[in-house]
Amino acid sequence: MNTLKKFELMEKIVRELDDLQHSQQAIIQKIGKIEVDNMELGDKRLEKDLPDMHQRVSDNLDTIVSILQYFADKTQNFGDKNNVDSLKDQQTINNAAQ
Repeated sequence: MNTLKKFELMEKIVRELDDLQHSQQAIIQKIGKIEVDNMELGDKRLEKDLPDMHQRVSDNLDTIVSILQYFADKTQNFGDKNNVDSLKDQQTINNAAQ
């Protein structure tokens, strides 16, 4: 895999991790809303299971945030080290010449 393709794949993974982070945040919000609604309803099963669900999703979110930060930094460092901006410019020139 050439350097530019590797960088593009790394950027794609960063975007996917960011999307995953937003999805997990939305799930936490939805669980929270259900917990609030259940305060009025008082269903025992929901009272029992929702806090555990909330904690597991929250733990997953923490892991995703950590991985995202690590991989975004790694991607940026890779791009800087390999002068990816110049490679993109050269690819644009090559494509225009064809």
